[in-house]
Amino acid sequence: MRSTSTSLITGGAGFIGAHVVRAVLGEPEFAGERWVVLDDLSGGFRDNLPNDPRLDFVEGSVTDAKLVDELFERHRFRFVYHLAAYAAEGLSHFIRRFNYTNNVIGSVTLTNAAVKYKAECLVFTSSIAVYGSSQVPMSEDTVPQPEDPYGIAKYTVEQDLKAAQNIFGLDSVVFRPHNVYGEYQNIGDKYRNVVGIFMNRLLQGQPMPIFGDGEQQRAFTYIGDVAPLIARSPLVPAARNRVFNIGANHPCTVNELAQQVAEAMGVPPRVKHLAPRQEAAIAYSDHSKCHEVFADSSETPLSEGLKQMAAWVKQAGPRRSTEFSEVEVRDRLPESWA
Repeated sequence: MRSTSTSLITGGAGFIGAHVVRAVLGEPEFAGERWVVLDDLSGGFRDNLPNDPRLDFVEGSVTDAKLVDELFERHRFRFVYHLAAYAAEGLSHFIRRFNYTNNVIGSVTLTNAAVKYKAECLVFTSSIAVYGSSQVPMSEDTVPQPEDPYGIAKYTVEQDLKAAQNIFGLDSVVFRPHNVYGEYQNIGDKYRNVVGIFMNRLLQGQPMPIFGDGEQQRAFTYIGDVAPLIARSPLVPAARNRVFNIGANHPCTVNELAQQVAEAMGVPPRVKHLAPRQEAAIAYSDHSKCHEVFADSSETPLSEGLKQMAAWVKQAGPRRSTEFSEVEVRDRLPESWA
């Protein structure tokens, strides 16, 4: 038993991370636990984090091996929640080096430290991008066939964690969330998070951009349904060393989503169809294993989740999209991203 009780959350100032931070702070079984949030603020915001004496914020990157080692040596973390990533699936084709540096090398740096300093469990947020265009609903028993560098990176880390458990006994819990939306999402990021993009454009009186015909199907997941499960997972013995799909069960088309977003924002639905990009036509997953282990898991109706996010977006106001400065390959880069 450690003389101190401190755990680490990487990417805690980001969208999912900010909700996981709030969930662990509110978890009775974590009473007395201290928390370190490591985030480079490349996609998150310092003001996403609550003011709480149990929380210490460190600005830095998981790719900084020296910093990571210093933090582990100082705190001897009990649990490690690894949520830091650059999660732009479509853009990952054009930023391969950046993608693998942040999403693989950064993760391996964290796993090395977790092994070296004997962390009890590492919780990792992967993605259903690992499946590629597999048969739906995607099941954990489906053999992953990722089709983009982002999905490849996530599956690589999953396999690396499996190897670390086999050799060193490092326990882990892997979640594959999908299409998560809600409060604290970076709505100014034009490369990812379609709900945030739609709401940000509507705030500015601009049409919602849709790639192709908009008949792509996704199951959109409210953050309030997944963050508490991620937060509690290392406390659940049956979750150790398993992979879980996590998210909503009911898919809808992007066209239908646009209509519902406009309704939640209280404005007429205006859309602009762009040239199609290469992406799976239908992507949603089966969550029966998650429901078996986390019996109290629930699903917020899309209309209700959008209403809650819209209320926050209207209060927070629009964010300006920033250009990604490290695009490595411009051939076939979608015109709206160029």
